[in-house]
Amino acid sequence: MNTIHLQQTLPQVFADRNSVTSDVWHQDLLFRKGEAYLIEAASGTGKSSLCSYIYGYRNDFQGIINFDETNIKAFSVKQWIDLRKHSLSMLFQDLRLFPELTAFENVQLKNQLTGYKKKKELIALFETLDIADKLHTKVGKLSFGQQQRVAFIRALSQPFDFIFLDEPISHLDDANGQLMGQMLLEEASKQGAGIIVTSIGKHIDLPYNTLLKL
Repeated sequence: MNTIHLQQTLPQVFADRNSVTSDVWHQDLLFRKGEAYLIEAASGTGKSSLCSYIYGYRNDFQGIINFDETNIKAFSVKQWIDLRKHSLSMLFQDLRLFPELTAFENVQLKNQLTGYKKKKELIALFETLDIADKLHTKVGKLSFGQQQRVAFIRALSQPFDFIFLDEPISHLDDANGQLMGQMLLEEASKQGAGIIVTSIGKHIDLPYNTLLKL
């Protein structure tokens, strides 16, 4: 997948508003593979909705979203499964980890779908983010900042053309935020992938090609 194309896309809940001032909603917007985008958003502007639309969890929007000029509303369940395994990686704001599983089991679940990374590579990611001692700790017992790092590692544990990160460092200190930025750039560069990051303030430090206001 080389492009994600939003054409006059707008959450249905915004449809009765007289005007929407946004660089994303109700625009003709093309995200290109290999480029990095920062979407700055205030609360209530539809940031999480945008994530859910692009990942195919919700379709309560007006307008069109195309992947390589194919309307995503035409995709079958099987096509969505394949896209989420090979083309789209998502780090949701609420993380969507399994609290009853260990940190490593959460990451393994994703990695086993494609066998993208070796076990030693996964462990190295935990070591880089200083949570190697939490590998076998149940996620429900971790702090939110530690959970964010686990979810980030999981997002890197698959092939992707685009990776979408919704407020990925909201509960992290600057040092961990910088580390995540370096790891993200390295993985995206290796895969030639596009990066789309949303933020309501603190954002991951990357050489963004485009800054958008939601």
